Amino acid sequence: MPTIVTHAAVPLCLGLGLGARVIPPRLLFAGMALAMLPDADVLAFKFGIAYGNIFGHRGFTHSLLFAFVVPLICVLVGRRWFGAGLMRCWLFLTVSLLSHSLLDSITTGGKGVGWLWPWSDERFFAPWQVIKVAPFALSRYDTPYGHQVIISELLWVWLPGVVIMTWLWWRRR
Repeated sequence: MPTIVTHAAVPLCLGLGLGARVIPPRLLFAGMALAMLPDADVLAFKFGIAYGNIFGHRGFTHSLLFAFVVPLICVLVGRRWFGAGLMRCWLFLTVSLLSHSLLDSITTGGKGVGWLWPWSDERFFAPWQVIKVAPFALSRYDTPYGHQVIISELLWVWLPGVVIMTWLWWRRR
């Protein structure tokens, strides 16, 4: 998985690039939160649930069903709070949440992503894995491998995100 902070890069860059009139600050915040939400599944380890279990890491919280239904619930409950139209809110929150499993699918480790749950327990990777898989322990970031993870995320997530953000910002000027 990329680091939890890097999962927020996609909605952050899109939201800032599109501007506050299109993506109001509360909607941007919700998108960033939803982009990080699937990794709450690491709590399953505390309950003895194995990594490869559908309720383990990268299981059902990384599924397409989860990515479409959770934003819908958020929009139905908090649309007025977000300050934007129903479709725009749902679309932005869905893209934000989907970005999580997409980023996880292009990492160099793990057991894949459970995109097709509940129809299948199979795990998937994208055809190419370019992002170094992040360690679970914070102490491992202060190692040569941890530095490689950070550089990998900067190169494959943050740099393209900033380029897209800048292009979107430039287009609306």
